[in-house]
Amino acid sequence: MSTPNDREVWFVTGSQTMYGDEILRQVADQSMAIARALDADSGIAVRVVWKPVLTDAAAIRRLCLDATADDSCIGLIAWMHTFSPAKMWIAGLDALGKPLLHLHTQANVALPWSTIDMDFMNLNQAAHGDREFGYIQTRLGVARKTVAGHVSDPSVRGRVATWTHAAAGYAEVRSLRLARFGDNMRDVAVTEGDKVAAQLTFGVSVNTYGVNDLVAVVDDIDPGRVTKLVQEYEDTYRVVPELRADGARHASLRYAAQIELALRDFLIGGGFGAFTTNFEDLGGLRQLPGLAVQRLMADGYGFGGEGDWKTAVLVRTLKATAAGLPGGTSFMEDYTYNLELGRELILGAHMLEVCPSIAAGPPACEIHPLSIGGREDPVRLVFDAAPGPATVLGLADLGDRFRLVANEIDVVAPPEPLPRLPVARAVWRPRPDLRTSTESWLTAGGPHHTALTSSLTREHLTDLAEMIGVELLIIDADTTVGQFGKEMRWSQAYYRLAQGF
Repeated sequence: MSTPNDREVWFVTGSQTMYGDEILRQVADQSMAIARALDADSGIAVRVVWKPVLTDAAAIRRLCLDATADDSCIGLIAWMHTFSPAKMWIAGLDALGKPLLHLHTQANVALPWSTIDMDFMNLNQAAHGDREFGYIQTRLGVARKTVAGHVSDPSVRGRVATWTHAAAGYAEVRSLRLARFGDNMRDVAVTEGDKVAAQLTFGVSVNTYGVNDLVAVVDDIDPGRVTKLVQEYEDTYRVVPELRADGARHASLRYAAQIELALRDFLIGGGFGAFTTNFEDLGGLRQLPGLAVQRLMADGYGFGGEGDWKTAVLVRTLKATAAGLPGGTSFMEDYTYNLELGRELILGAHMLEVCPSIAAGPPACEIHPLSIGGREDPVRLVFDAAPGPATVLGLADLGDRFRLVANEIDVVAPPEPLPRLPVARAVWRPRPDLRTSTESWLTAGGPHHTALTSSLTREHLTDLAEMIGVELLIIDADTTVGQFGKEMRWSQAYYRLAQGF
């Protein structure tokens, strides 16, 4: 599973008819050159498509309506090359339903000091025109990202690229369908949530299916397909001897393959990009899905354990946002701590379901008992997460709104081997330190299930949260508990006021 590669952003340029045809031809030529420079940048996630220069309110409104209705268009990049009177943009911006990036740039890098005249000034006045455009966006309350600088600057193109990745994630969640196999874990609060509010806020459609709907598909899988997939396992992973063709537990590996094939068929057939399972509700399944879940996540599906649909939504959205970027994204849970002074660490894992996209090396395919669930021993991939900077992100339903809580972290190698821990795991040092991180996270009501991503930066997450219109609190190297508490209260007040009365 991957993000569709037919998505695009439209590059739109504002001007007006008073400059005359010759000036407008130059405007078009120069704006096409900037659009080509952006489109040629390999870091930009989608195609950049130039659109004809806009010079009147009717054309602006029509383009914004077309962009909103076009599923391939995931956002607009707007530049006011000369001067585009902002009242012309009111109807269009009011109708726009796609993310917007305001690029404050100009065609030339250096001014031609010895030859500059009023013709040059009239043509190259984005410093003038973009301020008019910025005003009307603020006046209308339009959510957007503003990037200033020349497109020859890699940092400018990099910030545009980050926005395009966020726009791809936003487009994905707006049309995401999620299948819950059974309900969430009994008596757990944080995995509950308002699915109607989630669809209004994010766009995702969350629906529940009986586990035995999946079991029927499992039971109907062709044995030949199972044999082929099992061979893929043996070619890809370090499969332990007892699971191999002549091993005593080979039947368990074949059943794990049946589950994977059935899940894929079910998800593809229903157009689902994310799903949940629950060890308390397994119906006729003989194993809790482990290997299948891990491999589906590696292919881009979102997942949440114990019926946690919000985290499944988050994992899929972040995977779509990160498409084409190095690193990985996984379902995760803060499990236990190392509290030695000066060596504080968090050990994250889950029962089985950690995505191999974050693995430090080739995973081992193993089988071990699982003390909960009351089923056969499940097959799973076992590995350590790759060291490096990352972020853990959680999504909480606060009743009146949703909140994202992020903690910037550094994943490290385990200080010692973990020979008796038969699950995939990540060990990390939270920023700024464990005490500040955990006190801030708990104060914010952050959930215990998260998405761990080593692909995305805080700018990706900030852009994505702005597009969705959801609160984001970030715990980083500069966080203090006192200041974080103040920021949380300010943020809480803002998002409550922004909902209106």
